[in-house]
Amino acid sequence: MTKPVRIAATHDDFIPTYATPGSAGADIYAAIDTTITLEAGTTSVIPCGIFLELPPLYEAQIRPRSGLAAKHGITVLNSPGTIDPDYRGEVCVILHNTAQKAFAIEPKMRIAQIVIAPVVQAEFKKTSHEELAATQRGEKGFGSSGAF
Repeated sequence: MTKPVRIAATHDDFIPTYATPGSAGADIYAAIDTTITLEAGTTSVIPCGIFLELPPLYEAQIRPRSGLAAKHGITVLNSPGTIDPDYRGEVCVILHNTAQKAFAIEPKMRIAQIVIAPVVQAEFKKTSHEELAATQRGEKGFGSSGAF
C-alpha cells in the first residue's frame, strides 16, 4: 500500500529513494555544498533539502542507516526523529558520531532513512494511579523480566 506524500525538494537529487521494492525506509540525503567533518563524539544538524506535506494523522520518522551505524558509529541522535504532519520547514537530521575517529559527511551522501507511518492520537482521561487496571507485571520495569 502506498500513501501519497507531497514533497518539495531544493534539487531532484534530494528526493528520498527506496533501495529495494520491499524497503520500509527511504534514504534521505545530505543537502550540503561542502564536506562536513563530524568529529568523534560530536553532533551536527544536517539539512536534507526536502519539505513535506504529510497526510493528517501521519508522521515521518527519521532513523539511522544501519550501515553508517555499524561501520562508522554514525547515528540519528533523537532516533527516531519525528516530523509532524503540520510541519512545513526543511527536514534536517541530527547526526551524532559515537566513534573514536572523525567521519566525513559528503554532499548528497545518504545519511538517514525516512519512514512514513500512521499516528493514533490518544484521548487522555485523568484517573488516579490506584484506579489503573492491575496487571501481572505491575510496576516492574528496567530489566525486571531478567532478559538483557
